[in-house]
Amino acid sequence: MEPIRKLEGIISHLKNIRTRKLAVAVGEDKHTIGAVARAVKAGIVHAIMTGHKDKIAEVAEKKGVDPSIFEIIHEPDEDKAIAKSVELVHNKEADILMKGLCSSAKYIRAILDKEKGLLPPKEVLSHVTVIEVPTYPKLLIVSDVAVLLSPDLKQKIKILGYCVNVAHRLGIEEPRAAILSAVEKVNPKMQSTIDAAIIAKMAERGQIKGAIVDGPLALDVAVSKECVDIKHLKSGVDGAADILIFPNIEAGNIFYKSITQLANGSIGALVTGATAPCILTSRADSDDSKFYSIALAAAVAE
Repeated sequence: MEPIRKLEGIISHLKNIRTRKLAVAVGEDKHTIGAVARAVKAGIVHAIMTGHKDKIAEVAEKKGVDPSIFEIIHEPDEDKAIAKSVELVHNKEADILMKGLCSSAKYIRAILDKEKGLLPPKEVLSHVTVIEVPTYPKLLIVSDVAVLLSPDLKQKIKILGYCVNVAHRLGIEEPRAAILSAVEKVNPKMQSTIDAAIIAKMAERGQIKGAIVDGPLALDVAVSKECVDIKHLKSGVDGAADILIFPNIEAGNIFYKSITQLANGSIGALVTGATAPCILTSRADSDDSKFYSIALAAAVAE
């Protein structure tokens, strides 16, 4: 498989993969309905929408979507609609979970439920975003910008593993992963540099497999060969990162919003660590972002 370098390339790749089943929790908002309808028409998913049947139909018709393309489970109660969608994925009746017009806190809580949820023991719920930006020649896989506030060393190792798995599913056999900080030297006063150095050493010794890993790296040397040469830095990432691991949610979220709001970046994103891909989109996300998130989830689903 050739590496996928554009988000549209994921759509082309999915033509060779079976149609996935998507369970949408409270699928009553126009952006979700528009994105899911687009994915259904593209043959990417069969959609099961939970929520108030009449509201789903009304919003779909206003959006110019025929509601009959969805399988609709009528459940007007938000908590019960979320639980039903999670149950479908838990019971392997659906391959992907997606948040619709419901509380993010309730959605995450349902995923984390120890009896009926989707998080296996010892896994960490995290978030992976795949970004296409016009000024970079390939996709960037970044984490964590939305779930983990201040990941510790063990969590960063888990996050890296999730990103490497996504990279492999996108045909990137040996992704280059940059463990980011503000500098390239280890500074005992900056915990992010210590964590990055440990992770890089673990990868060097074969404890982390499937990627070329280096850190600590500042963002410029992670994505620019010119900056690497100017700083006379020797790095396996060499200014061509496929994966960026951020030290905390502030750094990741600011980067993500800068790219999408100021640099015309496009994204697909999903929650990782669960037994199935889970889509957690913002109310501010576009139809395109939600659509590409569905496509990304379909590409990584088992």
